Amino acid sequence: MSEQADEFEFHPPNHGEDDRPGLDEADDYVDDEEDEDEDDDEDDDEDEEDDDYPDDALIDDVDVAIALYREDGQPVSVPLELDLVNDLDALIDYLRRLPGDAGALAMISLAGNVFILVRVRGKTVQVYLSDDTACADWPIAHDIADYLGEDIPDVDDDPDSMGDGAILADVGLHEIDLDAITSDADEDTAVLLERVAAKVQFGPQLRAALDHLEL
Repeated sequence: MSEQADEFEFHPPNHGEDDRPGLDEADDYVDDEEDEDEDDDEDDDEDEEDDDYPDDALIDDVDVAIALYREDGQPVSVPLELDLVNDLDALIDYLRRLPGDAGALAMISLAGNVFILVRVRGKTVQVYLSDDTACADWPIAHDIADYLGEDIPDVDDDPDSMGDGAILADVGLHEIDLDAITSDADEDTAVLLERVAAKVQFGPQLRAALDHLEL
């Protein structure tokens, strides 16, 4: 064998750790891309949820928006700001701060076709929606379905009430009577709320609120 062949040394390929410069950075780049893909997927999911969430009610959509409570036995009414009409959590927090002897009750009517009752007594919260198909139309109705853990009904489904039908049973309006009021589908829901208010001894306060809105 020639002297040149003796000087030739064979180095087997390195199957262990690859120490070529720049590969650590390349691995970090791949990891960053994967993280960005995951973030993009989460953003897409949030965008889809946002697409399903209805637009806020505008002032012209609101027929009734009032909080009612009793202080020292006397009925008190307070108009609700528009942001409270569009956000159930904010509305619950607001009602909880009112000094009612037996909690506070919010009455909301939207576009003459759906009404909402929200009652807060300390840690106890009760909600009632007259038409569950409104969950696709109004943020607060959508919030009620979320609060109750209910699915959003299809707009083609037959309408039904959602929530606690006994929300006012202890103050004079039993569940069967609330169901009867709600089932009058031909009547404007502001008028239906007048009937509810009259049953729980807040008729004049709601009527005054309606008169104010009509000015």
